Amino acid sequence: MKLAYAYNDISLLLSQESSDDLAIISSVVFDTRRIANPNGVLFFALEGVFRDGHDFIEDAYSKGVRHFVVSKKNSASHLSGAKEIVVPNVLWSLQDLAAHHRKQFDCDVVAITGSNGKTIVKEWLAQLLSKKFQVTRSPKSYNSKLGVAISLLEITSKTEIAVIEVGVPEPGEMKRLEEIIAPTHGILTSFGTAHNMLFTSEKEHLEEKLILFSNVAQPLFSSKIELPGKKDWLPVSVDDFGQLIENFPLKDPINKLNVCLAIAMALKVGLDEKLIEEHLHELTSLALRLETYDGINNTSIINDTYNLDKDSLRLSLEYQLANSSDKKRVVIIGHTEADEMNKSEIEEIIQEFDPDEYYIQSDNAAIGTHFSNVNILIKGSRNARMEQLANLFKQQHHQTFLEIDLTAVRHNINFHKSLLDNDTKLLCMVKASSYGSDAKTMSKFLSGMGVDYLGVAYPDEGVQLRESGVKLPILVMNCEERSFSQCIDNELEPAIFSLNQLTAFIKELISRSMIYYPIHIKLETGMNRLGFNQDKLAALIDTIKSQPEVIIKSVYSHLADADNPSSPYTLQQIDSFGVLCDQIENHFSHPILRHILNSAGIQNYSQGQFDMVRLGIGMYGVTGNPNLRPAISWYSTVSQVKQLNLNDTVGYGRTFTADKSMEIAIVPVGYADGFRRSLSQGKGGVYINNQFCPTVGNVCMDMIMVDVSGKVIKEGDRVEIIGNHQSMEKLASQLDTISYEVMTSLSMRLQRLFVDQ
Repeated sequence: MKLAYAYNDISLLLSQESSDDLAIISSVVFDTRRIANPNGVLFFALEGVFRDGHDFIEDAYSKGVRHFVVSKKNSASHLSGAKEIVVPNVLWSLQDLAAHHRKQFDCDVVAITGSNGKTIVKEWLAQLLSKKFQVTRSPKSYNSKLGVAISLLEITSKTEIAVIEVGVPEPGEMKRLEEIIAPTHGILTSFGTAHNMLFTSEKEHLEEKLILFSNVAQPLFSSKIELPGKKDWLPVSVDDFGQLIENFPLKDPINKLNVCLAIAMALKVGLDEKLIEEHLHELTSLALRLETYDGINNTSIINDTYNLDKDSLRLSLEYQLANSSDKKRVVIIGHTEADEMNKSEIEEIIQEFDPDEYYIQSDNAAIGTHFSNVNILIKGSRNARMEQLANLFKQQHHQTFLEIDLTAVRHNINFHKSLLDNDTKLLCMVKASSYGSDAKTMSKFLSGMGVDYLGVAYPDEGVQLRESGVKLPILVMNCEERSFSQCIDNELEPAIFSLNQLTAFIKELISRSMIYYPIHIKLETGMNRLGFNQDKLAALIDTIKSQPEVIIKSVYSHLADADNPSSPYTLQQIDSFGVLCDQIENHFSHPILRHILNSAGIQNYSQGQFDMVRLGIGMYGVTGNPNLRPAISWYSTVSQVKQLNLNDTVGYGRTFTADKSMEIAIVPVGYADGFRRSLSQGKGGVYINNQFCPTVGNVCMDMIMVDVSGKVIKEGDRVEIIGNHQSMEKLASQLDTISYEVMTSLSMRLQRLFVDQ
């Protein structure tokens, strides 16, 4: 972002108040973790679902920022040399600045929206247009109300065409986005049920999308969408460019339609068909998400190796800055003669973010893998083949891996939060290695999102989080007497469920001369596991009132039937819990948090949210709620394809005999990874190239054999174990168990690959 506005002019624009400060504002920031160079930065104190930007003003100030936009007067004025612009709504003011910036340029602006496909169409269109025009596009999936504003602020005097992706807002908000963007061209990629829950009907949902194109002449749309009364709109189908896309590498109908939409718009704004044909083969399936994983020598790897342009480079550097924690930052850029940016341009952008080391070169081998204890961003175009270097840093080269989609996790958390009051706190459970994903990485991600608490099952889980740098308060639900010392040493907060346990914990605190140590009281309301019954409350209260060593931080209980959306038993539990909480609170003057809802409880009984809720497996979208997105995928690779003859047997025990000639594929996943032996003999299977392939013979410790007869499958093809075709719930059903057990049974030898948009 390279703005050039005087602070005084921005103050007049946003608040109608003049200022004597003529400092030049060159960029805006809304997250202190993304501040590398504070010169010319204007900090917008946004108020979000989890975080209030006003709470981070002093942090921004300590990093050198001196100019702020706030909605709470005197938030920054007490800081020496700081200047603040006070506005009614900080996000609206950021949008107003973006709208003003947009009006300064007479470039074409293509707005793209739709239920699916808008990101890929935006990326492909921008790639095609860049062969002739100077293009500015929305970074990755910056399509929210905030993302649209940030995208528009990237437009410069050199921009000839801007390509802006627009997500669906809440009802009534698209008009404001249309006014801010002022699109000259438009594409509607698709229309489906995504976000339908925000609207009273599909008709209302579609009409909201169409507002974006109110002042666009002849918008393009997928011919699969029914648009009655839109005679001036131009439908696009895969038949429109049949000959042109014959050599397009992706053959599935969805991607063929997406590329046709991109081609149609490219032609509409003046790109030559011959130029399109020349570069169409470059539009392969893009890795639109950053991949992060643990690397060798205690490194953290950010793998973004599909393109190299100014927008994506800045976004990747920004992402690295926000996610490096206390590690030094190293940037490795693969550059070839075919890349549009030269080395001096790349170096200029990198230096804006002040990494500890950076390398720009064409020879990956010269870099090596000698780094340790650093966060490494590896980036380059496909021609540079930087993915080869990224693979060298992987801790394990097991071909079977888990993919955790942080974008989906973020969506799922925000969905649950949307069901709650604004002041209800959120505790996220990360026990059992965060349900098999990876507790350390997930806890850092959740800390970054601004959740209030973490929860673990045992103290050693909390210790691991503390050792990895997690500072959030951590509730330990099962804390035995022998682990009290470990708990206290690491500032973990134990759940107390019996008088004997409470007495033993107090003795440990007395031996350390400690007072007011936070504890959490577990109440029994019908689960009939751990917890205080009502007849023990008087003794509990007397003990705590007489012992200053402890202080109650929260009171909580567990629901036994929260999955049932109409359970009288659950309602009775919630009522009983409220009564017990009142009895305890009446004896103490300090505030005490109350929580009983789990993931299913949040979805089905939000009226029982009290002061805090506990979100667990719901973060991963495997509860069956259609508003959630699955966040866990499990993949492997075909190791070999083998021909079987009549009467050939397969695997240990020779339990399968071929009754005809057939082909099998060997996949390196077995019961040691979590693909259980009970899935043998065709009871389970995997998907290869979108086709179901049942198991043949017995599942081995480290591999399975599957039937691929009549299918075009080769060595190296991706294998889906859990994903779009085979959900976690479906696999759990085949195993006669529940999703919890499948997730927590996934072997730690599987590489965990975290992806984020």
